[in-house]
Amino acid sequence: MKTSIFTYVALTTFLLVLVTILASLNFSFSWVFYLTVIGQLFVLIMVYKVLKDKYTTNKTFEDFYEDNPIPKENYR
Repeated sequence: MKTSIFTYVALTTFLLVLVTILASLNFSFSWVFYLTVIGQLFVLIMVYKVLKDKYTTNKTFEDFYEDNPIPKENYR
């Protein structure tokens, strides 16, 4: 089963927010240090997975934002 890209993003975000919380609560330096190193590895893995993902779309810059479309008559 293929793991979604959003799983990597969510896991990395959770881990780095956890590091921030533990550091602000004055947890042991070793816990914060090791979680920071693991978090940096997760960031590298996440960036690699996002860049290598075979995501395709048929949208162009003319589509702009889907929630705020630009009327076609404004294009030259």
